[in-house]
Amino acid sequence: MLLTVLLLLSPHLFESLDSQNDFRCKAFFYLNRVMRGLSISTTCLLNVLQAVTISPSTSWLARFKQKLTSYSIHILVSSWSLSLCSNTYLIIYAVASSSMNQTQLLVLTEHCSLSPMNSIIRGMFLTLIFSSDVFFVGVMLLSSAYMVILLCRHQRLCQYLHSTSLSSRLSPERRAIQTLLLLVSLFVVMYWMNLAILSFSALSWINNFVILGVQKLLVNVYATVSPLVLISSHKKIRNILQYMQWKCHQFFNS
Repeated sequence: MLLTVLLLLSPHLFESLDSQNDFRCKAFFYLNRVMRGLSISTTCLLNVLQAVTISPSTSWLARFKQKLTSYSIHILVSSWSLSLCSNTYLIIYAVASSSMNQTQLLVLTEHCSLSPMNSIIRGMFLTLIFSSDVFFVGVMLLSSAYMVILLCRHQRLCQYLHSTSLSSRLSPERRAIQTLLLLVSLFVVMYWMNLAILSFSALSWINNFVILGVQKLLVNVYATVSPLVLISSHKKIRNILQYMQWKCHQFFNS
């Protein structure tokens, strides 16, 4: 996602002929939207897998542990197919901004826009994108809530095992809950705000560059911030980064 955004914002990429620019707009916007769809579907799948994995053997979810693992590839292929199909309109309607009358276009970036489309086609694709996002985010929220309940219950049951010397520290369950809630809330808020702005722009067909800038920011926040959250919550990764920093410090000071 981040790579396609950098390419779309690069002014040097769109200095050639209009026909080549049209192809680049179609290719990069299509890839960006496909990556967005895969991001939400694979995050949802990972959430469900985690919820099923940590569920106790007495839970009704335990019976799905083996099945879900063996069907993961099929689910991923379905996610790819859905994301590829729901964004095909970009291959048809994405054009270079200089190749058509500017008043007819819905601006996406400085160099790329959407050409006018039939309201029925526009509504059909928006409905498909909206319904898939609602489904994946809903499943993600349910599985996250289930994991939080399990972790809280496990913390209460095992509280007597924690040393009194560690009472001032956060328990592993509490740290896991904080990381989980931070990632899920960030993901859900960013995607819902982005979806709302995207739907408003597509339905009203109004070029508002402030809204466009906000939409660009929102769609890439999760892809940028979530790795940093995961790194900060993982002790081994922190230790590796600290070791690399120490090695770099030694190298430059030697």
